[in-house]
Amino acid sequence: MKCPSCGYEDSKVVDSRPSENSSIRRRRECLACKHRFTTYEFIEKAPLFVIKKNGTKEVFDRQKLLAGLIKSCYKRPVTADQLDALTKDIESELVNSLRTEVPSSEIGSMVMERLKELDEVSYVRFASVYREFKDVDTFLATIQQLQQKKDKRTRSKKQKGE
Repeated sequence: MKCPSCGYEDSKVVDSRPSENSSIRRRRECLACKHRFTTYEFIEKAPLFVIKKNGTKEVFDRQKLLAGLIKSCYKRPVTADQLDALTKDIESELVNSLRTEVPSSEIGSMVMERLKELDEVSYVRFASVYREFKDVDTFLATIQQLQQKKDKRTRSKKQKGE
């Protein structure tokens, strides 16, 4: 590491610790002039690409995912913190999978799975866009599936005595 004071090419690390923003903060001391300075090291991440339905690829955009969730949860009892947590959860799962390319359909399925638990109306709104409902029958079939699953959960809770 080059010293910012004298330009000498070598320094020693005096202290090293994690920083808030996924970086490592290092205090360094120049071996020539003894000037102390701080550096931050960031882990370089390979970009995650989304493969769209038409075959094109684009870099994963967390804000785009969040914008879609905000639209589907408009005027619903879902907080911004819940949406942010859902977005972070999906992004984290994708990054931790160590893949460099993910089909958009997989991301859509992940969103729908989590939205179903968070808010059913938002789930139906998102599904109507994601699955590109062609007619009312397809829309009604999705709502009926949701209702059947809800009825099963209710019956099983009653049987368990909850």
